[in-house]
Amino acid sequence: MEIIDGLSNRVFWAIGAIYGLLIFASIMVAVLKRRSPGEATTELSRRVTSWWFMITIFTIAIVTNRIVSTVFLGLMTYLALKEYLSLIPTRRVDRLILLFAYWAIPVQFYFAHQDRYGLFLTFIPVWMFLFFPMAMTLAGKTEGFLRAVGTLSWGMMITVFALSHTAMLLAAGDKAGPAGGAGLLLFLVALTQFNDVAQFTWGKLFGKHKITPAVSPKKTWEGFLGGLVSTAALAALAGPYLTPMPMHWSAASGAMIAIAGFLGDITISAFKRDLGVKDSGGLIPGHGGILDRVDSLTYAAPVFYHAMHFFVFGGRI
Repeated sequence: MEIIDGLSNRVFWAIGAIYGLLIFASIMVAVLKRRSPGEATTELSRRVTSWWFMITIFTIAIVTNRIVSTVFLGLMTYLALKEYLSLIPTRRVDRLILLFAYWAIPVQFYFAHQDRYGLFLTFIPVWMFLFFPMAMTLAGKTEGFLRAVGTLSWGMMITVFALSHTAMLLAAGDKAGPAGGAGLLLFLVALTQFNDVAQFTWGKLFGKHKITPAVSPKKTWEGFLGGLVSTAALAALAGPYLTPMPMHWSAASGAMIAIAGFLGDITISAFKRDLGVKDSGGLIPGHGGILDRVDSLTYAAPVFYHAMHFFVFGGRI
């Protein structure tokens, strides 16, 4: 295995191929917008732009030093949590407790960087989940207590805990196969973004039967299944190159990522609809915030990592 500054050549070639695909997709979208301007082509353009943003963000995270990469991923998680907390109603008495929620991010990512699976797995779902209600109880205000505990705990789970699995993939090292942990992270992110565009495209071409009309009315069974098959096919080709999995297990992983990504997407959509907002933030002008861009990863990252941990790495808790 050839290595450039500790990073497999396979990762660089895969990144180059992804950017080539993005350039081609951007040209095709520009042609479509000129020939058939409308809502569909505008939305497709938005999703391709989103793909550019996500792949660029994670390319930076992948090709830099692993410490810098982990810090970078932690910063992305901080921004996602910040957007979440800016949307939900919070109590003045809980301001100090929210500070502890932010402080939990570097601790969680430190455990991920050190590949401390047991501590990584329990820090937020056990220790922080016990700490939040205890601290709120000691604050002495019971009005809105249950809502405050529930919204903060779920926010920590869907942002900090879920997204920190990206750093755990980077920490996988030699057990991650020919391209290392960077290859696994690239495999996950590229397929998650590809699935989003594929589901939208298949849905626009053949979509008739809506899945969750009250939550995400544009999601159809035809789009979902088309995206799933397309993502599984791409995973079958990319998996043996970037992961330790043979073609058939790579395809199964691609299907799993497609399903989990879809569930993450509609879950964040339900959250935003409940609050009556279209985007989680305005960090990316015209394209929403960080949480809008990583919604699919909130489910896909933990599902993919733990499947790899137990069925590929042979790990135990």
